[in-house]
Amino acid sequence: MNAVADPTAAPSLAELLRLPPYQAYSYSYPHKTAYRPLQPPRGLRELWAGEPRDSLFLYLHVPFCSYRCGFCNLFALARPEPAKVERYLDQMERQLRATCEALDEHRFVRFAIGGGTPSYLDAAQLRRLFAMVERHARIDLHAIPAGIEVSPETVDAEKMRLCRERGIDRVSMGIQSFSEAEVRALVRPQQRAVVEQAIAEIGAAGMPTLNLDLIYGIAGQTVASFLASIDSALEHRPEELYLYPLYVRPLTGLGRIEAKFEAKAGARLPLQAEPMDERLALYQAGRDRLLAAGYQQVSMRMFRAPHAPDIAAPVYCCQSDGMVGVGCGARSYTSSLHYSSEYGVARRSVAEILDHYLERDQASFAAADYGIALGEEERRRRHAIQSLLIRPGLDRADYRRRFGADCLEQLPQLRELFEHGLASAGAELIELTDAGLARADTIGPWLASAAIVERMRDYRLG
Repeated sequence: MNAVADPTAAPSLAELLRLPPYQAYSYSYPHKTAYRPLQPPRGLRELWAGEPRDSLFLYLHVPFCSYRCGFCNLFALARPEPAKVERYLDQMERQLRATCEALDEHRFVRFAIGGGTPSYLDAAQLRRLFAMVERHARIDLHAIPAGIEVSPETVDAEKMRLCRERGIDRVSMGIQSFSEAEVRALVRPQQRAVVEQAIAEIGAAGMPTLNLDLIYGIAGQTVASFLASIDSALEHRPEELYLYPLYVRPLTGLGRIEAKFEAKAGARLPLQAEPMDERLALYQAGRDRLLAAGYQQVSMRMFRAPHAPDIAAPVYCCQSDGMVGVGCGARSYTSSLHYSSEYGVARRSVAEILDHYLERDQASFAAADYGIALGEEERRRRHAIQSLLIRPGLDRADYRRRFGADCLEQLPQLRELFEHGLASAGAELIELTDAGLARADTIGPWLASAAIVERMRDYRLG
């Protein structure tokens, strides 16, 4: 009898390598589409009681923006009513107070404000945010790495001076492109003059680290135009540059445009069936330009300048140390449970989730009611993914200390990476090759467990 292939079986790495390199961005594992309501809710004090709490990351989420970019699938709401922003800050303080009380003895060694666009807040609201951190988290932001995300149209001298005075030492700004035609293709109303002014304001405030984000794969973009944007960025000598491949995801502005076009044309091909696109050539050209400029490649996306400051601070390890998220949309990570609010992309869905957050009482913030429990296999996979996709790579001795066996014994599929020249294995380190880094958005999803893939597939995104 002839064998019949199981249509639900996970594809092999060889099969995935025949598809476009850009399958999914594994910035977090498991993704929030694998989260579900927790029954019963878990008290935060109990949840964190057995966790190491001397090297924590405090993250505040501000889910507001001046406008919604066409590619954005983050939890964010454009142009909220001013009263809603004030109510949101009230709730953030209640949640931060409840969270810090539940943590008992703890120490934060990293801090970041993300979004959305935190710089959407005015200077008075930013002062209020920093005050609540100092009041409840009891940390000196001058003593630890502290960052904020901004967008060009929301940057001004007062806000940047305030951030620097309160201890912010890293500003990350999404430029996406210095070409106004390419920016328009991203449904992003941004002018180059505004970008240049924002960079000048950040520099005038004396920020030690400036990160600029660029996107490749934009409609009409060429290798030459992408390199022109990189060269424009390099003129400002940013300490970090991130190169992001464009993803057109469901319910985003670009996704809705694409869906309308496909409906009109009668096309129904899934994105994974597309032929190899030009993004890989753009990535390789951009990577080579940055390496030639002396930047060090840390991951597929991140490049660090030789003049970037060394971080003299307590060590934080994203594979093992806890993340404490505050704000609607923020994630928190313990070793055995990841939790957050619900996730949405469409404006109506985000608004509904945000309204629910604004209605919560103080007591409700002392418990986690939405997330995912991580068993031993998922903890191993998370550690492998988070380690492997950045340099220097997966430390085999560290893995053995954590999980009691070699990673190649517990995750034998890693051997396929060697067969395809995507990783090299030493006695103590498994490191992606240059070809492996280029396929990070294939390797990450490939390492996800079947159970997580199924949960993500069953999630109904709103």
